[in-house]
Amino acid sequence: MAGPIDIAVWQGDIAELEVDALVIGATESLLMDDGPAASVRRRGGEAIERDAVAQGPAGAGTSVVTHAGTLAASYVIHAVGIGHDRVADRRRLAAAIRSVMALTAPLQLRHLAVSLLGVEHGTFVPAEAAEILVDELTRAADAGPAPVTIVIVTTNPTESWAVTDSLALERARAR
Repeated sequence: MAGPIDIAVWQGDIAELEVDALVIGATESLLMDDGPAASVRRRGGEAIERDAVAQGPAGAGTSVVTHAGTLAASYVIHAVGIGHDRVADRRRLAAAIRSVMALTAPLQLRHLAVSLLGVEHGTFVPAEAAEILVDELTRAADAGPAPVTIVIVTTNPTESWAVTDSLALERARAR
């Protein structure tokens, strides 16, 4: 079993955080035109999107890593949890989260900020997206080398409550 992972919730703009990598939801085209992705592009520079798009298209359930432009983070990880079909497929979202976590050891990522993946375009309701995200992050921590800290970044109170509730349920199960 790997060491414990500290998972926290923070409501705000993911692009403001000083971590090793920012994890944002992405479409298969990897264009950064909505939500946290748009904020990362706006604050970090258009080159982030150009770098992502050059690696695409990417299938649902995968992720792509780019530099972070002028942001404090070193990397941006673009997680494609939702396909163009916008179907709420738990398996694809979970696979995208696992693909993100598979990057942490090779990139030596110790501190991550992860946007609430799956809520893009209203595909998953926040409670379901939070349950999947917390479950996959916990499994990754149990399976092997994992970051020391992960901040799950939400954009509104409903998302914050959903993540907080999912974390509380996971902690209760772990006891």
